[in-house]
Amino acid sequence: MNSVLSTSTKADTPAETVPQPSPSSETPSGDERVKKVSLLTALIRRPELGAMTGLILVTIFFLIFADSAMFTLSGLMNFMVPASQLGILAIGAALLMIGGEFDLSLGSMVAFAGLIFGTALVVLNLPLGLALIVTFACAIAFGTLNAQIVLRTGLPSFIVTLAFLFILRGLTLVGLKMASGGSTQLRGFREAAGDSFLVHLFSGDAFTGLFRWAADQGWIDTFPNGTPMVTGVPVEILWFFGLTILATWILLRTRFGNWIFAAGGDPKAARNSGVPVNRVKTILFIFVAVCATLVAVLTVMDVGSTDARRGFQKEFEAIIAAVIGGCLLTGGYGSAIGAFFGSIIFGMVMIGLSYTSIDQDWYLVFLGGMLLLAVIFNNIVRKRVTGER
Repeated sequence: MNSVLSTSTKADTPAETVPQPSPSSETPSGDERVKKVSLLTALIRRPELGAMTGLILVTIFFLIFADSAMFTLSGLMNFMVPASQLGILAIGAALLMIGGEFDLSLGSMVAFAGLIFGTALVVLNLPLGLALIVTFACAIAFGTLNAQIVLRTGLPSFIVTLAFLFILRGLTLVGLKMASGGSTQLRGFREAAGDSFLVHLFSGDAFTGLFRWAADQGWIDTFPNGTPMVTGVPVEILWFFGLTILATWILLRTRFGNWIFAAGGDPKAARNSGVPVNRVKTILFIFVAVCATLVAVLTVMDVGSTDARRGFQKEFEAIIAAVIGGCLLTGGYGSAIGAFFGSIIFGMVMIGLSYTSIDQDWYLVFLGGMLLLAVIFNNIVRKRVTGER
């Protein structure tokens, strides 16, 4: 694991060479520390290589077998919306996996956050801003609770968060029945939100004026009455891109990013080096819960309702997307960009099958197959990076 620690913090850096010593140096010419790495080896060590390759292959597949409408602007938006919702979860899961932990409760957290948001906004009639504060505060509390149980008991995060998967799902079922008078659904979010400016941050489309102008210029498709077929960019796509950029910057350009890799690679060595491992992991658990809550708010504001099945099995899809993106199950290695590409693959397949004559139930087969291939590929990469046989 020490070798993982030493390599993981450099896994995403573009160059993998160390400056050559001066001629007067006593370092032997064959020293591994000054050994240059081949371009092929450097590419193989990139965590996101598998996801990028997979995305290219999936795109080629649909270019051959799918209707050409899939790759129009409207078709692109169709599969990018579910990809973005999954991707927000996958980015949170990826950072936590790099930090050496799992959170299997994030799918249930989506449904539970929808309950909290609905109770605050619809049942208690709180202003939208205050309802959002209450909802995200609950997310922070549950993320902290998950982290503290894991860190204080020493239990595997897999087991602790598996328990919360059921606890949060059960609380959602009970809470929705109480809030709605016996139903497992709660409606009226759009009416309760009113005309608050915050509505536009979590629902609707952005850049509508630009798309209207592009339609007038004849650059994008329009309906017979002149209305553009795509009125703008759904806000969840912007959140997805924004979080990917933020997470990548944190991992590659900040001290906290180095701490994440160190905490996941070898926690004991990281602590001995002064890394606040417990604080890092607590923040990562909170980040996952916040990502799940963001998805809950986005989906609730989009459709105007929430239900007990919201986020069902999304924890597995998010982890699979992170694994496809290069995250090792052992921690200490991975990429937010890889999770980004992995999520787009899922969105493309989920929606893309409807553009073909293929039964959409094959999506589940694809899900399992991609997980198996990703684990095998990542295992090969791990051995290449660490020098294991």
